Amino acid sequence: MKHRHFLAAACTAFAVAAAGAAQAQDSVKIGFILPMTGQQQSTGKQISAAAKLYMSQNGDTVAGKKVELIVRDDGAVPDNTKRIAQEMIVNDKVTFLAGFGVTPAALAVAPLSAESKTPEIVTAAGTSIITEKSPYIARTSFTLAQSTVPMADWAAQNGIKKVVSMVSDYAPGADAEKSFAAEFTGKGGQVLDTIRFPLANPDFAPFLQRAADQKPDAVFVFVPSGQGGTFVKQFVEKGLDKAGIKIIGPGDVTDDDLLNGMGDAIVGTITAHFYSADHSSAVNKAFVAAFKKANSDMRPNFMAVSGYDGMHLMYEAVKKAGGKTDGDSLIAAAKGMAWESPRGPISIDPDTRDIVQNVYIRKVEKKNGELYNVEFATFTAVKDPIKAAEKK
Repeated sequence: MKHRHFLAAACTAFAVAAAGAAQAQDSVKIGFILPMTGQQQSTGKQISAAAKLYMSQNGDTVAGKKVELIVRDDGAVPDNTKRIAQEMIVNDKVTFLAGFGVTPAALAVAPLSAESKTPEIVTAAGTSIITEKSPYIARTSFTLAQSTVPMADWAAQNGIKKVVSMVSDYAPGADAEKSFAAEFTGKGGQVLDTIRFPLANPDFAPFLQRAADQKPDAVFVFVPSGQGGTFVKQFVEKGLDKAGIKIIGPGDVTDDDLLNGMGDAIVGTITAHFYSADHSSAVNKAFVAAFKKANSDMRPNFMAVSGYDGMHLMYEAVKKAGGKTDGDSLIAAAKGMAWESPRGPISIDPDTRDIVQNVYIRKVEKKNGELYNVEFATFTAVKDPIKAAEKK
């Protein structure tokens, strides 16, 4: 009983401290929690680079308030994420929490966001349910279903009849597997097998052999950003490309940042995704040029554009709220916001606080000696299909 009273008192103390932090401030502190080390470090490096680029282009003041960017490394370990978020809310008195390289990290912070009324801007994690876990969460990245449903539509309409599904065994993988299979089978396709492999340090070879033995037209694959290169290498080593089996899936597998290292075996791979560095618009060409100039060793990928748009959302929310920095004013300002992103037109769904965006079908091609995801078809203004289905 005493233990329960102690926990209640601790929660109350946290909420009071956090509420004090959320009062009107002279500064806007943006606390990014990102995997700067470990298996998802590509995600952290891309998002932090994009956030810094946005600040360099748009200044370090908004609505008359000084903007401070704080970046902390959680290594994509949820316990670290939660601890850092608590420190940022209570000690740093952040206006926004942002980042979250993987779903478990975003979910670990959701109760703190709700309790302290601190907006949590998700710029990476892609599981549908995240925005439902706190009324103060908004997302500028994607949901897996936004890409997998269009991918299933395209595959069913373009001669792919039999597929083996291969996904990482965690929440986004489950989302990808379920939403792809439902749409693909609904359009007359057949899923021969559903294979899941460990999220951490997977050896894809035995799973690829299991897929190859079933002689599918294609493997549908979802792996988190950073693991696509290894998957493709082992796909080729196992001879699946020689057997005429195609790779299809959401764009994580052909990540722009890592694509040139995958070799010519990846040429021809079809994916569905919301961003390509090759996207043909003036806004994107300017973004890619500025990003490359600031980061000579990186090409911007879908994580970079999500971070860049996350910064835009936070800046514009403060402006729209007239400089107010309380969570209620900021999340109200974020709802329904729309703008032209390097990825194309986007908006924040006022009902779900999830992003609404175009999804492009792309094919890996070689252009000027480099590999790119070249867009050739567009699904416009795609909402999260999982939440849309729940509403029906």
